[in-house]
Amino acid sequence: MSSSFPSIPIIFITLTLLSTPTPTTPTPTPTPTSSVYDVLLSYDFPIGLLPEGVQRYELDPTTGSFAVYLENDCSYTIEGYQLKFKSKITGTISKDELKNLNGIQVKILFFWLSIVEVAKNGDELELSVGIASANFPIDNFYVCPQCGCGFDCVNKNMGKIRFKNVVSSYLFAN
Repeated sequence: MSSSFPSIPIIFITLTLLSTPTPTTPTPTPTPTSSVYDVLLSYDFPIGLLPEGVQRYELDPTTGSFAVYLENDCSYTIEGYQLKFKSKITGTISKDELKNLNGIQVKILFFWLSIVEVAKNGDELELSVGIASANFPIDNFYVCPQCGCGFDCVNKNMGKIRFKNVVSSYLFAN
């Protein structure tokens, strides 16, 4: 005598499990008093993606569409790369991803190319100019650079700041 297992309950259980919605990571919801740097952190990005001195920002938390406003256009050199930020930067933000960026450029050889996307992959950030991309350690972005001088600014209390020293100090202090 063979025992037969009813197939209808198994089909029902399988369909129930497959149709149950999977939990998703909630979209961060910055408070009205959050700074743009707090918003970057809430989406798992380091604050050093933007220079110091952001005047204001706009964010639609449902779409991730944003605009960031600097007082003026901003430029500086870091580790041999020349960067330019327009006074208005726009794009779309989601966890670990910035897309459709406008207003940020990097000079490669003799050409200025727009950075159109930034993706966080573990301990690295991938910056894309569309046709090419480059990966950088995330710890290069823990501190915000200053317009005009990047990380080579003179501070009365500290003397000349070197980027790697600031990052080391930040990591050991926290």
